[in-house]
Amino acid sequence: MMRLTLVILVVVAVALLGSVAFLVTWDIPAPSSTVEKIVPDDRFPR
Repeated sequence: MMRLTLVILVVVAVALLGSVAFLVTWDIPAPSSTVEKIVPDDRFPR
């Protein structure tokens, strides 16, 4: 029973470390679409 627990812990640790390494090295591209919004002059006090 102790050996099974050790195997499960090692598998969980490897999966966790692999997930962290994937997220650290993943190069997420920045959004490339442009956003244009017209802001009325009434929103800015004078």
